[in-house]
Amino acid sequence: MLSHQWSMETMRRQTDIITGAVSPSLVLANGVYLNTYIKKWEKSNVWIDQDRIIYVGDRLPNNLENTKVVDCSNRYLVPGYIEPHVHPTQLYNPMSMAEHSAKHGTTTLICDNAIFYFLLDDESSFQMMEELNRTPIQFFWWCRYDPQTAVKDNPFNQKRISKWLSHPLVIQGGELTDWPDVLLQGNDEILKWMQETKAQGLKIEGHLPGASERTLTQMRLLGVTCDHEAMTGDEALTRLRTGLATSLRYSSIRPDLPDILEDLLEKGIEHFDRLFMTTDGATPNFLKQGVMDKLVDIAIEKGVNTADAYRMASSNIASYYNMDDCLGHIAPGRLANINILESKVNPYPISVLSKGVWIKKEFDMINDLFSDQTWSESLRPLNMNLTLTEKNLEVTSPLGMDMVNAVIAKPLELDSIPTDTDLAEGLLYLSLVDRKGKWITNTIVKGFATDIHGFASSFSCAGDIVLIGKNKKDMLIAFERMKKLGGGLVLSENGSILYDIPLPYLGMMSEHSLEELANEDQIMANLLRERGYSFVDPYFSLLFICSTHLPYIRVTSLGLYDVLKRQVMVPSREIAQD
Repeated sequence: MLSHQWSMETMRRQTDIITGAVSPSLVLANGVYLNTYIKKWEKSNVWIDQDRIIYVGDRLPNNLENTKVVDCSNRYLVPGYIEPHVHPTQLYNPMSMAEHSAKHGTTTLICDNAIFYFLLDDESSFQMMEELNRTPIQFFWWCRYDPQTAVKDNPFNQKRISKWLSHPLVIQGGELTDWPDVLLQGNDEILKWMQETKAQGLKIEGHLPGASERTLTQMRLLGVTCDHEAMTGDEALTRLRTGLATSLRYSSIRPDLPDILEDLLEKGIEHFDRLFMTTDGATPNFLKQGVMDKLVDIAIEKGVNTADAYRMASSNIASYYNMDDCLGHIAPGRLANINILESKVNPYPISVLSKGVWIKKEFDMINDLFSDQTWSESLRPLNMNLTLTEKNLEVTSPLGMDMVNAVIAKPLELDSIPTDTDLAEGLLYLSLVDRKGKWITNTIVKGFATDIHGFASSFSCAGDIVLIGKNKKDMLIAFERMKKLGGGLVLSENGSILYDIPLPYLGMMSEHSLEELANEDQIMANLLRERGYSFVDPYFSLLFICSTHLPYIRVTSLGLYDVLKRQVMVPSREIAQD
């Protein structure tokens, strides 16, 4: 992996730089850097050759023949930030997320593989991962164990899991959303994969919202090493006390970080070495304010010591993943990932180095670093030949879903099956359609919105199609437009398209920059709110509407599904093929 990327010839050259036989390519002179090992700010010169830090100390090189010297007087240097929990398909794509993150000083992304595992063959996924890693940004990946929804054909099997776990860019298993199946149902297959993960020397990310001390302890015994689901200071402390590393979230669905830090500081917590921070798949408009730089800013503003605030976004994460010999520090032998700041307490970088390449210099972005499109060659548009009719959307049961917040739905039992002429106020039709056109699940949803005529989304946790609306004609118009786009989000009303967001990468991701997409995201979200969507984030509602790691009722490929009982309440139907 990283520790073996430099050849013997390169390493000999690097040691010759110390003696003066060879000149480094870059020196950052006279800056004050954060020594993350002793948590002190020290004046120093940083020598860099290509992508590696060669020396940090008082001296300047004897040989400056081929060296660019950058004066960093009145500047502060910190390690490039690491985002430990990235969902790189949240309408944006991995490259657009990388470009946006890089300008904010986040130079390493540790990414979820779920969508690619579902929708690509493994060889295509691995080729994409390796192409992405040739950019100035360092990418790492997870290996999921479970589909996060009830599926007809589970793609998670021993052969594929072993292949993923052995890939050098995969550094952890999880996140483990189906932990109840392991703990309560005795799923030894997943437990075996967890053991295989540990045998490879990798970490295991949990997904344990609301878990008790007993559950956290049991999952720690089964091999989970970190969890990001703490929502209060007490929950974060319980995770730390059970030996779990803990990521604190500031995302569009759970912006808990400020409150958790206040709680921890009020409780007298002084040591933050086992704490990280994450944006956990925040949607585009939320990320306009920043990535890990924003989280460091929050930590400093809440009173966390500056050294600890920066370490929670860099060296703590590198140490946890056993990668601090290459990442997370400004020290000899590490990758040259360095953020240059105007002030210790201002974490928004004016200049960014990643793998020794200038991403941003004195506020100016360096162009064309992220324009290579070979990484996306496997990400074909959604291709559906299916034509639906109003008959296909027919609801056959009075059972439905009652959304109580953006991601949780309880059972809804109506007095009778609604018809097209008597759909009560606040109720909408909801269909989940197989992206391969084989099955459909139809039900009624309350609470999502009040006045959506027709809405289609190819954005969901397994890439199947979500249709919502009170008018089946408009639902079908939105569906047809979504197909024509090759995937996307489409809102229709009174027989015409109001707005759409194309998602041509697998039907899940936009080609646009994150900044462009954030504007589209905001327009669509506003239109949905004008039609009665009242929760915090409509995109998480769409993503999780079929996710069985959340209570209580989900719409899945098997049908309307009771999560707690693990039981299909209303089965899906096959779609007749012409």
